[in-house]
Amino acid sequence: MGRNGKIIETKRMNKIRIAKFISSKGVTSKAEIANILGLSMPTTLQNVKELVEEGIAVENGVYESTGGRKAKALSIVPDIGYVIGIDITNHHITIVLVNMKKELLQIERIRKTYAPDFSYYEALGDFIRRFILKLKVKSEKILGVGISLPGIVDQEQKLLIRSHTLGVSNVSFKSLDEFIDFNFALENDANSAAYAELGNETENTVYLSLSNTVGGAVFLHDRLYLGENFKSAEFGHMVIEKDGRTCYCGKKGCVDAYCAAKVLMEHADGNLETFFDKLRKQDEECLRVWDEYLEYLALTITNLRMAFDCNIILGGYVGGYLEEFRMDLNKRVLKYNNFDIDTSYIRMGKYKLEASAYGVTMGFADAFFESLQ
Repeated sequence: MGRNGKIIETKRMNKIRIAKFISSKGVTSKAEIANILGLSMPTTLQNVKELVEEGIAVENGVYESTGGRKAKALSIVPDIGYVIGIDITNHHITIVLVNMKKELLQIERIRKTYAPDFSYYEALGDFIRRFILKLKVKSEKILGVGISLPGIVDQEQKLLIRSHTLGVSNVSFKSLDEFIDFNFALENDANSAAYAELGNETENTVYLSLSNTVGGAVFLHDRLYLGENFKSAEFGHMVIEKDGRTCYCGKKGCVDAYCAAKVLMEHADGNLETFFDKLRKQDEECLRVWDEYLEYLALTITNLRMAFDCNIILGGYVGGYLEEFRMDLNKRVLKYNNFDIDTSYIRMGKYKLEASAYGVTMGFADAFFESLQ
C-alpha cells in the first residue's frame, strides 16, 4: 500500500471509529468524540459531517455539558438497519430486535426444547419470520441474525463443537440457511452476554455469567480473550469444593454446582423470580439456600480477582437480581479477600434473560460500521 493508500485507509478507520463510538454511546458530542478517541477537532468535524450527509448519524437537540456553550447532540440514525438476536437454551428460545443505536426494541421468549434436527430449525425460522412480520420491519433493513449457544463454538465453520448443556457435540448449523432468510452467525452465550454487559467498556474486565450454567468471558486490551482452543473463561468448572457436589461435566466441586441459577430454582418450582419473591418474604428454606449461594459466589469472585486483578461484572439470570443484595455480598467478599480495601471492582449486570440474545447482535452492528468507506 502506497502513501496515498495509507492516508485513505487512516481516514476510513477514523470514520469507522467515530461511527462505532457514537453507536456505543447512544448520544454524544463532537468534543467528546475528539477527546475520548484522541482525534483532532478538524478530523472529527470532517468525519461527522460525512456521516450526517450519508444519513448514518444525525444532530438532534443538545448534549448535556459541564459548562459553557451547549453542544449539539449526535446519535446514529436508528432505522438505518436492524439485527435479530437469538438465544438458544435447553427449553427456550429468546428473540430480540436491536436497531443501529444498539437499542433493544422488542423481546419475546417461547418454550421450545432444543433438538439438532430439521424440525427444530424449521420452527426457529418460523419464529423469526413471525417476529419480523409482527414488528413490520422491512426485510432489506435486517443486517443479519446472531445466534447465541451454550457451548464451544467455531464461528467460521458455524459449528457447535460441544455443549454439555444441550447434550450435543459437533453439530453443524450450516443447514439453517434453508430456514433463515438472512446472514447468520454463531457465538458462545457467555461471550454474547459479555458484549451486552460491557457496552462501551474500555477497561480490562472479567464477566461472570450466573445463568442455568456458569460461564464467563475475559475482556483484555479492548477485546475478548477466547483462548487457544476457544475454551477460555470456563469459570463454571473451576473447583471450589474438593469432593463436593457433582457437576454436569462429571467433576466434583465445580463452581457451576454451587452458583448456577438452577441451584436456586430447584427450591422454587424452577422459577427464579419465584425464588427471590420467597426470599424477600423470609422463607426459611430460601434464606438457607441463599446464604450458602452467596458464600460460594463470594469465594468465586475472590478467586477471579486474585487471578485477573481487574473489574468483575456479575451477570446472567442471577446477576440481574444481585443489586439489592450487594451489601451482603460485599461483606462476604471482603471476608475472603484481604488484598483490596473495598469491592468497587464488582459491578452488577443490567440484564436478566435477554443478555445473550442482545449481546449477540453486536457483531453485525459493528460489521455494518466497519464496512463504511
